[in-house]
Amino acid sequence: MNGVRLDTDKDTGVAVVTLDRPERLNAIDLETARELAGIWRGLRFDDAVRAVVLTGAGERAFCTGIDRDAVVPQPSSPYMQDDPLLTVGPKANDLWKPVVAAVRGMACGGAFYLLGESEFVVADPTAEFFDPHTTYGMVSAYESVLMAQRMPYGEVARMMLMGTAERISARRAHEIGLVSELTERGDALAAALRRAAVVAGHPPEAVQGTVRALWAAKEAARAQAFAQAPHLIALGNLPPGRQAELFEGRRRGGFGTR
Repeated sequence: MNGVRLDTDKDTGVAVVTLDRPERLNAIDLETARELAGIWRGLRFDDAVRAVVLTGAGERAFCTGIDRDAVVPQPSSPYMQDDPLLTVGPKANDLWKPVVAAVRGMACGGAFYLLGESEFVVADPTAEFFDPHTTYGMVSAYESVLMAQRMPYGEVARMMLMGTAERISARRAHEIGLVSELTERGDALAAALRRAAVVAGHPPEAVQGTVRALWAAKEAARAQAFAQAPHLIALGNLPPGRQAELFEGRRRGGFGTR
C-alpha cells in the first residue's frame, strides 16, 4: 500500500490505521481513498480486531483532505456528482467496530469525512481544525453536515464560514466537544491506543451494537442533508480555474487561532 498503513496488535485487539503521506500532509489521493475503503471493509472480517485507532503520519498534519493534484472527472448533471471522499470512512464501508481518531497537527477540509465517522477524537496541543472551502470558492457541504453533528451550530458555522482565516486550537476544540481528550504534546496516539484497548476488552457484540445505535441516532438527519449536498455544490462552487487562482494566491500564515 502506498498511502495507508495498517498495523494490528492481536494481544490488545486494536488495529492502527495510519494515513502515511506526510510529504503531502496526509492528503488523500484517489489511490489512498481506495486503500482506505479496502482496509475498512477488510477489518469487518478480522475478528481479532475489536477496535481501531485512526491517525496520520508525521507531525504536521492528521489529514488535509483531498490531494489538490487529484483529478476527479465530474458528470455535467448536478444530480450525479462523484466525491471520492464519501467512501473513505468506516461507517460508509459498513464497519461498526469503534474507531478512535488520534490527531496532531492540521485536520482540515476532507479530514472531517474521517473525524465525522470516528466515535471520538483524542488530540495533542498541536492539533488545529479548519475548513478552507469558502476561501477558495467552494461550498462546504458534506464537511459541514458531519461537523454539525459533532459541534454546536455556532462553532461549526464560524469554522466553515471563516475558511482559512481562522483555526480552532486543540484547546478550543476540547472546550466545545469536538475533541474528547487533550493530551500532552506527542501523546495523542498513545492515549488513543489506551482508550481503544479498553473498548476492545469489552464483549464485541455489545460494543458494535452500541456503535450502531449511536450512529442510528443521527443517521436519518445526515442522509437527508447529504441528499442536498450535490445541488448546493453545483450551485455554489466557482469554476475550477477560479478556485485554482484563489488557491495559488493564498497568503501563507495569514490566519488567527482561537
